[in-house]
Amino acid sequence: MSQTLIYGLSNVLGRVFPFLLTPLLTKEFGPSFYAPFIDFYSAAGILMVVLSHGMETSIFRFVTLEKDKNKVYSTALFSIFLVCLVFVVLGLWFQDPFALWFKNPGKGNFVAWFVLILSLDALSAVPFAKLRIEEAALKFGGIKILNAVLNFVLSLFFLFALPYFVENGSNWAAMLYKPEYGIGYVFLANLLASAFTFLCLIPTLLDIPFKFDFSLWKKFMPYALPIMIAGLGGVINQSLDRQFLKYLLPASTAATQVGIYGAVYKISTFLLLFRQAYLLGIEPFFFSHAQNKDAKKTYAKLMHYFVLVNCIILLGLVANLDLLKYYLGQPKYWEGLSVVPIILIAEVFLGIYLNLSIWYKLSDKTYIGAIISLIGAFLTIVINLVFIPKYGYWASTWATFIAYFSMCAISYKWGKKHYPIKYPMKIISFYLLTSILFCILSYYLFDKNIIIGNLLLFFYLALVFVLEKDSIQKMKNEK
Repeated sequence: MSQTLIYGLSNVLGRVFPFLLTPLLTKEFGPSFYAPFIDFYSAAGILMVVLSHGMETSIFRFVTLEKDKNKVYSTALFSIFLVCLVFVVLGLWFQDPFALWFKNPGKGNFVAWFVLILSLDALSAVPFAKLRIEEAALKFGGIKILNAVLNFVLSLFFLFALPYFVENGSNWAAMLYKPEYGIGYVFLANLLASAFTFLCLIPTLLDIPFKFDFSLWKKFMPYALPIMIAGLGGVINQSLDRQFLKYLLPASTAATQVGIYGAVYKISTFLLLFRQAYLLGIEPFFFSHAQNKDAKKTYAKLMHYFVLVNCIILLGLVANLDLLKYYLGQPKYWEGLSVVPIILIAEVFLGIYLNLSIWYKLSDKTYIGAIISLIGAFLTIVINLVFIPKYGYWASTWATFIAYFSMCAISYKWGKKHYPIKYPMKIISFYLLTSILFCILSYYLFDKNIIIGNLLLFFYLALVFVLEKDSIQKMKNEK
């Protein structure tokens, strides 16, 4: 539990700083000037999945099967290194054409920084996985937090401190400051933070012999490639809609819609923080406890409480959205708030799906995860292509919800056949449906009324207390 707590804390703190940076960026930049930040980072997820190509999850699986753990680490690292090498060469060589393709002409330096950021982060995945397996939670958490702090501080320095010094006649600041970079300074800050993180991981990397075991790699790939495909499907569902908005909407409105949609989507970070903290600590637990007699009962109980916490966060956010709008900086972004409840509900279903996905990883049927993710990606692509020209980011919002809900339902049904776990579906469904109903009442029927929204939240918490009091008492007695 202490390990999970450290992983969770480091993940939360690591996400808090980018979350705090968002209102500063949206206050400084209007939607159209903020759009390149959303645009590039929406592509980052897809590229990171390709660069890592399932190696991180494969490491967790194969260290339990192979006697020589270093051989597992080194083979995964070498595989990622080769892919990153090709990526860096192509990215740097064609940086200007890529910038034009991203509809950011003249921003080849943004592309170059972006390519280096992603490559450093991909190479860092192996030593981070090694630290998790060795239960070096403090080192893992410390490096993650340092990365986030440095990224945040450098972003503030480049975007706000440097212009201040220039205005006050500083010669050294005038030499450093490039006003044409604008939002691009966030990329530069990220690059420096990623480079620092990689340097911190060098001692861990030096423990890994840089050797490539082709026979082991051949075992990796049937397991890893479906994970990569599943990851691509997942990222398409999460972020490709920003690209569709950019290319399917008129040039006069595309950047503004991308900026608004990307900004309001950041409110889902509250759910993302909990989900990532949970998954970061729980994924190694799932693998290490798979052979235990009561493993499936434990998985069912974890799902129960995972859904419950997500529903409480969901309702708390929706009840207070009229306050959270000030997080977005400029009122120009507020018009996008009406899609946020649907985005948040969709994110809850994504969390459930990710929790369900353990069954095909444990049963070595990762190809099923790829199929499910591709179904979700297909729905996302079709809905966005058909409806964005008419409905803009509303189409993207509903595409996200439909894709995540479908993936969740398919995974649950498929899992009952191949790896049956007796989830307490009655109570889970009650918590889920009640929270969604209260969200709809709070935001749409009662028109964002904060008092009514929070009354519904307190009523929901009271219901939870009544329904969970026996479990709470049992946990107290066990202590």
